[in-house]
Amino acid sequence: MKAILLSGHGGPETMRYGDTPDPVAGPGEVVVDVHAASVNAADYKVRLGGGAYSGASNLKFPYILGRDFSGTVASLGAGVTDFAVGDAVFGVMDAGIEGCYAEKVKIKADIIARKPAKLDHAEAAAMALTSLTAIWALEDTARLKPGETILIQGGAGGVAGFAIQLAKHIGATVITTASARNHDYVRGLGAERVIDYNTEDFTKTVADCDVVFDTVGGDVQARSYDVLKPGGRLVHIAPAPAGFQPSRKDVELLRPRVARDRVHLERMEELLAAGAVWPPAITRYKLADAAEAHRVSEGRHLQGKLVLTVR
Repeated sequence: MKAILLSGHGGPETMRYGDTPDPVAGPGEVVVDVHAASVNAADYKVRLGGGAYSGASNLKFPYILGRDFSGTVASLGAGVTDFAVGDAVFGVMDAGIEGCYAEKVKIKADIIARKPAKLDHAEAAAMALTSLTAIWALEDTARLKPGETILIQGGAGGVAGFAIQLAKHIGATVITTASARNHDYVRGLGAERVIDYNTEDFTKTVADCDVVFDTVGGDVQARSYDVLKPGGRLVHIAPAPAGFQPSRKDVELLRPRVARDRVHLERMEELLAAGAVWPPAITRYKLADAAEAHRVSEGRHLQGKLVLTVR
């Protein structure tokens, strides 16, 4: 099969379009013909290595990146009875396992779900890890309630964009940060107030939040403590600055578990069917052009999601 092969840590030039053996389904697994694979910020961080992704230094090269996908079942391992060859499915690779930048991928059958009929493969791939992360963050971890106020950092991104929609559906007041060119986009997702992070200091204009959902990290997370009310919750999926110590002890710092399971994928399908959420803005690249997609992703100014079309 064709795949994007990472030859070592470094820039996008370390990614090569080439051939690698097809995967074979073991017991309880399926092999999926990948139609689309999502590009996540974690991908370029693993490519670079170091920092919060220092564990990536243990990778065996050539290595195939990619955490979520949509496609059709190509073969079944022993004991798999809930899918048939040809079924359209989507999902997220188990923690610590990647491989979606390829024509085929193998995965445990019990952590994937049937692709929603109203989504094409690129849309399903774009919503897989983003929805899983946002649902775990807001519903399972923050336990966001109707009437609460939430600040979502970096609202134009994939996870944050889904979180805006979900928070609005829950009945919260939604504030988000975004560059000026993305204000209309995030308002369309349901944000009631948008702060231009290039011209405004959110700590000067926001206060008494019940929840902050930080998808940006670094100094943004460090300053997010200032806008929480006593007893508030700061939920994060990106790291704080190295050596940072929280400035307050009267708020909770929480990191969502983001376990891979069918339940949370089917929860996204429920929200989609109810009209509460919809696919993000998507920029599509051919699989062979994954390096260019990484250059855009690493720039961290994209709207919505980047998706590799494989078939």
